[in-house]
Amino acid sequence: MDIINTIGRRKTAVARIYLQPGNGSINVNGKDYKEYFPVETLRYVVTQPLDLTNNLDKFEIKANLKGGGIKGQAEAIRLAIARALAKSNNELRPTLKEKGLLSRDPRMVERKKPGLRKARKRDQFSKR
Repeated sequence: MDIINTIGRRKTAVARIYLQPGNGSINVNGKDYKEYFPVETLRYVVTQPLDLTNNLDKFEIKANLKGGGIKGQAEAIRLAIARALAKSNNELRPTLKEKGLLSRDPRMVERKKPGLRKARKRDQFSKR
């Protein structure tokens, strides 16, 4: 098996990953993922597809991240890893699909409209 290249997106974050057989290391922008994501819940989000398919120490992953915040980046990596695992072994696809890891979350920040304070927030109405 050669290197599998996939992409994952969430909000404005974009993750490109390269998955290959290896020792289980995950590098994000040249750093270990535990160093890049200091919060334990975000580390869990990143390794969730590997945990579900029992592949935690079978693949080496290199990820390039751009844009978004730290949570969006973690969820973008999760989608990219899930897609790569499904591409590498078609038998893992039903397990990942059942947990909803193969679908992109389409929610984005709504744009600010003119005359309003935020996307929907208005000035308080005064009758008099």
